[in-house]
Amino acid sequence: MNYRQEYEKWLASPALSEDERNELKAIANDEKEIENRFYGPLEFGTAGLRGTMYVGLHNMNRHVIRWATQGFANVIRAEGEEAMKKGVAICMDCRNHSMEFARAAACVMAGNGITVKLFESLRPTPELSFAVREYGCEAGINVTASHNPKEYNGYKVYWSDGAQLPPQHAAAIAKELEHIDIFTGVTSMDFDEAVNKGLITMLGEDCDKRFMANVMSMVNDYETVKKVADDFKLVYTPFHGCGHKLVPEALTRLGIKHLLCVPEQMVIDGNFPTVVSPNPENPEGFYLAIDLAKKNDVDFILGTDPDSDRVGIMVRNKQGEFEPVTGNQTGVLLLDYLIGAMKRAGKLPANAAALKTIVTTEMARAVAEANGLDCYDTFTGFKFMAEKMNELEGAGKNTVIFSYEESYGYMIGHYVRDKDAVTASLLLTEMAAWYYSQGMTLFDALNALFEKYGWYGEKTHNLVMPGLDGAEKMAALMKSLRETPPSEIAGVKVATYKDYSDGTARDAASGEVSKIATSILRETGRLISRAELSAAMIEELDALYTALRSGETSGYLDEYRRRCVTIGREVQLLWQDTKEKVTALDVDEEFGLIVRRENGTVETVRTGEVSVRGLYGYVE
Repeated sequence: MNYRQEYEKWLASPALSEDERNELKAIANDEKEIENRFYGPLEFGTAGLRGTMYVGLHNMNRHVIRWATQGFANVIRAEGEEAMKKGVAICMDCRNHSMEFARAAACVMAGNGITVKLFESLRPTPELSFAVREYGCEAGINVTASHNPKEYNGYKVYWSDGAQLPPQHAAAIAKELEHIDIFTGVTSMDFDEAVNKGLITMLGEDCDKRFMANVMSMVNDYETVKKVADDFKLVYTPFHGCGHKLVPEALTRLGIKHLLCVPEQMVIDGNFPTVVSPNPENPEGFYLAIDLAKKNDVDFILGTDPDSDRVGIMVRNKQGEFEPVTGNQTGVLLLDYLIGAMKRAGKLPANAAALKTIVTTEMARAVAEANGLDCYDTFTGFKFMAEKMNELEGAGKNTVIFSYEESYGYMIGHYVRDKDAVTASLLLTEMAAWYYSQGMTLFDALNALFEKYGWYGEKTHNLVMPGLDGAEKMAALMKSLRETPPSEIAGVKVATYKDYSDGTARDAASGEVSKIATSILRETGRLISRAELSAAMIEELDALYTALRSGETSGYLDEYRRRCVTIGREVQLLWQDTKEKVTALDVDEEFGLIVRRENGTVETVRTGEVSVRGLYGYVE
């Protein structure tokens, strides 16, 4: 079905309200607009859906919400009765239609026999992640477009660990959606009927109390805050969003006496009347906060986005003007502070680690490693950080104390698996108060970190490419970048090209292509349990052992030779207390290594040790 046919289908559907039908009639002569709205459905990914709020297949509206939820419900039902009983937690932000969309999703889940815990009113995104974990839900839905302009809304989806949807479940939902008619393929239930049957229950104050108890457990230094409370001041703005209640509550419970909230922006309003874009990454949105700070001699400003998962700060510089602290810089400040504060409080784990994304500043690694912490990279997105945290801590290798990405997202603690501006706001304020006790602003603190760990520069450009034309431009841009990558940037030659779509790295000088470090999840597209992996390995080892005992070694020998990195290379033969450089030639029928010594003799090595370190440039 082409976009024009899809448009006519919608126009004729009895599911449309009169207002929705009139909206479509109004664009009847605008072929480009019809194409933009109906050229295809919104793509369902690991983050769910996001788009502008118009009537159309490629937009956010109640019909698309119901359709997406039906696909999600099918995947949950496939998990079995227990998963359906565990159910889904559903939350929403302050945006126009968010409550309507959340209730529509709840009704579809209930119509499919899946229990729902629906928040009674708007809540921060991290509380949704918390609720999924706290109440043992199978999944979660959050109706939010985060920091996007007022025209947008979104549909974020979560799995049982409280993280956004893993790839295999996102793919499963996308596959289901291919076969669901947006109007006739959805099963729903009347809201009041679902409540009466107990399929929909409400979340509210009880969840708030549990969440805030966990948030406040992250405080490291009440005493210092108490010492400076009479003088320390800050300004806060929620940008008309979900942070308006819990962030001030957290800061008050921390002991802050002089918390100045921007009154105009404490008003919940999905039209965001005081800002062009409610994004703390955009300094222009802070103009009211800056005015309030200057009038009250405040050095520290804090702002959270509409769903309160991102937080940005502004600090007064030496010239007395306020300037933004980037997400990278804020993360470095917070990481360095947390390490010191946790040490002083005796709370720093011996195996502490930090996580960042592949595009987050390397200064974070410098801070972590200088303080004895491991630092790991992940792909962009907190679902990958959550996955890495689960992996490291499940194996008993590390305890992750801090995870962040450059786009103003920070995850601290273990009660959420997503960006958390409530906890981050609390700890940023604790940090600002601690530096205040040292006679320093956060501007001073940041420069001190540069002096200590080295100077790091950055520049981010945000490009908005809406609609079909935008999608085509982005595709063309990525195609061009892959086919004709730059040979130098700002006069510095490029050393390596990494393409994370196929996991390859290409050396700019030699053209040699190698694989980027990968994972089982990336290679298979699904999560594999330790038990499943162990069973598969034991099965393979048992087959190998049986073959070796029967003398059927040819297949294994061929594979061994193919994969052996020593053949044809210079290696070190370690024998008793001697070391000798030899050349590996082959592997014999009994898996002994055939080598040529420096005097030209050929021998088979069956004991001793062969070192391959020379292959990687550090032979002793």
